[in-house]
Amino acid sequence: MVVTLLSDFGDVYPASMKGVILSINPSVNMVDISHSVPRHDVRAGAFMLMTCARYFPSCTVHIAVVDPGVGTERRGIAIRAGSADGSEQCFIGPDNGLLIPAARSIGESEVYEITNKNLFLPCISSTFHGRDVFAPVGAHISKGLQIGNVGRRIFDFVDLDFGEGEKKDGCLSGKIIFIDQFGNIVTNIHSKVVEFKPGDVLEIQKKRVLFHKSYGFCRKGEPLALIGSHSYLEIAVNQGNAAVFFNKKAGEEITVRKIT
Repeated sequence: MVVTLLSDFGDVYPASMKGVILSINPSVNMVDISHSVPRHDVRAGAFMLMTCARYFPSCTVHIAVVDPGVGTERRGIAIRAGSADGSEQCFIGPDNGLLIPAARSIGESEVYEITNKNLFLPCISSTFHGRDVFAPVGAHISKGLQIGNVGRRIFDFVDLDFGEGEKKDGCLSGKIIFIDQFGNIVTNIHSKVVEFKPGDVLEIQKKRVLFHKSYGFCRKGEPLALIGSHSYLEIAVNQGNAAVFFNKKAGEEITVRKIT
């Protein structure tokens, strides 16, 4: 059984979550997706979880905690997502949209509110539900607990949708959904609507940008556009920082126009 962890906790805090999980299920295999999600950035965490989850085997349990509302009335949720081939994965975390894109990318989902306190640690910190609530719940599920035992099924969970870029007035228009550690700009323009070919000249933010297959096809410091490994249109600078070069931030709109 595989359990993954994702958070904005950095060092130290994830270790206690792992300790809780191992004390309940010592045979589990744990994988850290990341503990370097930008602090409190639910959308960034959701994107990172979504792009990784599909590569894990069936029955993987993902525990994700980017939780600026910890200790408030926000709910904890557990999701079972099933794909067309019959495999399924589970997602555990706060009800703030963090889990939804990943679960949706797997397939049809059922969402349950986590209310069964018998699954929690005896003492619950108001500031560390990752350790005291989500870690033990995920561990019990990894050990065979049926997800319906965490609480009742709900339908009014907090949604998060990155939307889809579109063709508009001869351009591709969309939003920036993620900026990675290299400064690469990931848009919500999916490859299925991108018809550019290597060598096409584009205009982005009034700058001339070539479309390439990968970063090394242009000189160091040159901007480029490409389809990233996540299947979305990405804007980069070879060995540079596209977010700085184009002065763009996550959540902002972006337009790409083909010149020739």
